[in-house]
Amino acid sequence: MTTYKIILFDLDGTLTESHIGIVKSFQYALGKMGIDEPKAENLIKHVGPPFQETLKNFYGMQPTEVDKAVGFFRQRFKEKGMFENELYPRIPSLLEKLKQEDKTLVVATSKLSAFAEGILRYFKIDHYFDFVEGSSLEGNTKAEVIQHALIHFPGVDKKDFIMIGDRNHDIIGARNAGIDSIAVAYGYGSVEELKNAEPTFIANSVEEIEGILNVSFVK
Repeated sequence: MTTYKIILFDLDGTLTESHIGIVKSFQYALGKMGIDEPKAENLIKHVGPPFQETLKNFYGMQPTEVDKAVGFFRQRFKEKGMFENELYPRIPSLLEKLKQEDKTLVVATSKLSAFAEGILRYFKIDHYFDFVEGSSLEGNTKAEVIQHALIHFPGVDKKDFIMIGDRNHDIIGARNAGIDSIAVAYGYGSVEELKNAEPTFIANSVEEIEGILNVSFVK
């Protein structure tokens, strides 16, 4: 089994169950733009990819409208949404064991780095991560986020990296970067979406991530 040295984690749907705060912030931003979207289930499918893509592709907004809506989203998310959130069970134990084995851990997320760092501090897991690679204010694709993260490790063989995420963007971005991936089926992407993205592995639980990474559960 391959022993990975540098492990990239997505945030939403991988480390945290975050849809409540994100959906409410979506609804707030859409409402400010004159769009009523009362059903949370219509928005959960958009958790993960950059908000800018959703506004453009699903709501037909023009660039100036996208910028305005993103501002409203970030306003509510900073004040409330980022804390309407929970860690998935066993995530702290997984991170603890990986650090005991001297793994380098990175968060690679479509969120702004400041938001991601605040969430990690809130859950007291920030000390496990060597750094956070987030999106720019203008918004990056997940492939760009992953590529930027890899720049921090010049000369490291691609076989030493693995990306863990719950959406096809994570898996496709990893493949484009030339690294392996674990698709987690407990997050916000459907099993069909994840299989179609062709990950190296699929994990149905944190326990299965532990098995793939060949670590033991810390009690």
